[in-house]
Amino acid sequence: MMAFAWPWMFVLLPLPWLVRRFAPPATPARQAALIVPFLEDFSGIQDGNVLQGDRKLLFAAVIAWILLVAAAARPQWLGEPIEQAVSGRDLMLAVDLSGSMEEQDFIIGGQRVDRLTASKWVASDFIARRTGDRIGLILFGSQAYLQAPLTFDRKTVMTLLDEAVIGLAGENTAIGDAIGLTVKRLGEQQAKSRVLILMTDGANTAGEVSPLKAAQLARQKNLKIYTIGIGADEMVVRNFFGTQRVNPSRDLDEQTLTAIAEQTGGRYFRARDSEQLQQIYQLLDKLEPVQKDQQFFRPKVELFHWPLGLSLLLATSICASRLRRL
Repeated sequence: MMAFAWPWMFVLLPLPWLVRRFAPPATPARQAALIVPFLEDFSGIQDGNVLQGDRKLLFAAVIAWILLVAAAARPQWLGEPIEQAVSGRDLMLAVDLSGSMEEQDFIIGGQRVDRLTASKWVASDFIARRTGDRIGLILFGSQAYLQAPLTFDRKTVMTLLDEAVIGLAGENTAIGDAIGLTVKRLGEQQAKSRVLILMTDGANTAGEVSPLKAAQLARQKNLKIYTIGIGADEMVVRNFFGTQRVNPSRDLDEQTLTAIAEQTGGRYFRARDSEQLQQIYQLLDKLEPVQKDQQFFRPKVELFHWPLGLSLLLATSICASRLRRL
């Protein structure tokens, strides 16, 4: 449908008539007298053709003014309403980049991959489904860094997650600092829900804040934390003496991760392989469903350039016609 963004501009339509009606007339310039002995030869200069031409110019000027005012009112074409899903939820994803994340105990597509690659593969799909949520990304190792602030741009968050590499934030694991940074970034936000999903494969070995102390701060700020412990329980490795079964997740501090989740009203998950990791994110979709508030957006197409162009074309034609008479 057609609409005007500034319809009040149409009050300017009678402006030329008001100027003509109430403005004082310009003082005519004093001209020298000219005696023409053959004055009767100019008696037909004000014939009907000239008067008719003046009426056409006046009509064109009126149309040009109407088009100019219409352009100033900003005509727009409004499309059909499009529903937008906005949940009002702030969700932060904290990913461990410590050196132990390079352990290749996950299998995707028949190929053995490291823990970080598996985490990216599943987390990217989870982020893509968070329509209506603001997503942020924290990367932590020996220190915690805010890689992506809260944003509706899920594609950018997925790109930044994909670009993360092991050791980028240090070789150790600062779980407490990652939680503390999340509390700092989400604590003042006016969101209906604040959620942190923390993925790690070890124990807190670095940082200035202990994980349980950071969890207390998170609970005070109504921040819910879901923790995910990554890594297989058993893995066959080859060495000089043949094959040996080892536990690649022996450093995983499940007790602390469970305490963090329970203290903030969240839940602890154990991901031993890529299938379990994917199931965890599917379960998180159910635990933190996308809530849709009914908000609508109508696409707008500006049309002011059409009446503006016609007005300028008519004005140019009027000026050219007057110049030809001089």
